[in-house]
Amino acid sequence: MAVANTTKTSWRLQEIVAHSSNVACLALGKNSGRLLATGGEDCRVNIWAVSKPNCIMSLTGHNNPVECVKFNNSEEQVVAGSQSGSLRVWDLEAAKILRTLMGHKANICSLDFHPFGEYLASGSMDTNIKLWDVRRKGCVFRYKGHTQAVKCLAFSPDGKWLASASDDSTIKLWDLTAGKMITEFTAHTGAINIIQFHPNEYLLASGSSDRTIKLWDLEKFKMIGSSGGEMGPMQLTLFTVYLNYPCILFSPISLSLLSSGAVDSLRVYGWEPERCFDVVPVGWGKVADLAICNHQLIGVSYNLANVSSYVVDLTRVKKSGSVIQGVIQDDQPLTEPSPKGSTLRRNYERPLTTCSTQRVKQSSESERRSPEGEMRSPSSEDEKESSAEIRNPEDYKEIFQPKSAISRTPPKNEPFPAPLEDGESLLSSRYVLGDDEALAQIRKGHDTMCVMLTSRHKNLDTIRAVWGSGDVKTSLDSAVSMKDLSIVVDILNIVNLKPSLWKLDLCTSILPQIEELLQSKYESYMQTGCTSLKLILKRFWPLISDTLTAPPSVGVDITREERHQKCKACYKLLKNLSDLVKNKADQVGRHGSTFKELQLLMAPLDY
Repeated sequence: MAVANTTKTSWRLQEIVAHSSNVACLALGKNSGRLLATGGEDCRVNIWAVSKPNCIMSLTGHNNPVECVKFNNSEEQVVAGSQSGSLRVWDLEAAKILRTLMGHKANICSLDFHPFGEYLASGSMDTNIKLWDVRRKGCVFRYKGHTQAVKCLAFSPDGKWLASASDDSTIKLWDLTAGKMITEFTAHTGAINIIQFHPNEYLLASGSSDRTIKLWDLEKFKMIGSSGGEMGPMQLTLFTVYLNYPCILFSPISLSLLSSGAVDSLRVYGWEPERCFDVVPVGWGKVADLAICNHQLIGVSYNLANVSSYVVDLTRVKKSGSVIQGVIQDDQPLTEPSPKGSTLRRNYERPLTTCSTQRVKQSSESERRSPEGEMRSPSSEDEKESSAEIRNPEDYKEIFQPKSAISRTPPKNEPFPAPLEDGESLLSSRYVLGDDEALAQIRKGHDTMCVMLTSRHKNLDTIRAVWGSGDVKTSLDSAVSMKDLSIVVDILNIVNLKPSLWKLDLCTSILPQIEELLQSKYESYMQTGCTSLKLILKRFWPLISDTLTAPPSVGVDITREERHQKCKACYKLLKNLSDLVKNKADQVGRHGSTFKELQLLMAPLDY
């Protein structure tokens, strides 16, 4: 039996935990189909090689969740827009921040790089579109006209037009040279989430939450096709569950086709007349971006902190021939598409070199200096706060700093291998490990781990012997003296479950350790420290406050004096912790909420 008949048409390639908090956006590199950028609520942008489990680079600088991310055409730069409206551009080859751009007054919803010039377009929830000159760090023009958030932007292949789609159900086409709107398409009845130019012909595709995909002729500025909403129930499944985030993509394999990704399936459409050639079940869920490479369609989706990548073998997808029953109305016969369609329609004229300078309409100097224009980005001090942390030096050098410039992106001549039809395993590498190699991978680091666990077991046995005497404080002091924070965490996890074990003198021993735990790189250590600090504040702050504010006693009261000294020591330690908690309360996500709660509990310390 032929191999093609025994392998899957679509499969899940990989699933990774991309961020420490929820993923908010992602983008594939369209040139190679092998680079992935993810933006998260942790305010970071992480760069990945598709099919590899480790993050190549983590980009920092944003102080708010990253809402939108985009590679430039050469995949040498990546831009990310945040919830606050700021933009940051990183140079991936140099591993550094390139530009910080400010000007929008609300969330960044859409981004696109100009195909040739050093320009960048951004759309925001403030309804404005801004065109930025990345070299000069400024906004050169602002396009106004939408009444709601601008959800998608796309430059035409020749770089002369910019298309924008909005929640106001309109698509606007802007002439960059003249700086004005050419036309507006209003046929959609719901928010438009995605637009895509045909790579050669004067065509534009759009997908909307009204459950339709529409195709527009950019010579006559009229709609020439619509698939989805007006058809039978079968077509409605394309956007029934996944209305707000469809992905559409013109296939370079057959330029008369439109690939459309939606919930759990891939649909391949043709036009003139409108017809659906194939439906491929994929199961990718909330698909967020698509790319084509080596006759394979790469799709990525995200859920919470996880990102999944999927592959569809396009050589096994129908791109012509028979039409799926029910896609066109039964009372209308299927006519043959006109062979002259592609020749009659105008093609884009591209510059002879990608180094050509694109002329665009620019605002006057006075307008750019006005509060509305906001030409310049902040000073370089803000850029110094941004960084590019290389997590995987080997992959970084292979992809972004190769010996030969020709191989700057991952090799395109190696498609992802397809698993067998009856195979349930996910392919996370380009080849299958042999038994000896698999055992070597499993054993790697095993001896070191055994030594560490043996030492930890020995220390816990010592603590257990002391714990048996019923002296919790001595047990904790013994754990502290071992200078092993993991042992302290083990004990605190037990003590936190039994508040009755807590005494005031225990707080004086635990609080210095809590300061270390709150600054730990391990999430579980930080969580244990927060739980212990919260318990101390709730149980002992009233006692500490009353003792320190009480008037001096008459006569000698040794017990009272000892309690006063312990309360004074606890107050001093809590005061030191308050600044640390205040700084971490600005974090986004679950930990930020925990530290905000601790900050409220520690507010009385300032009075």
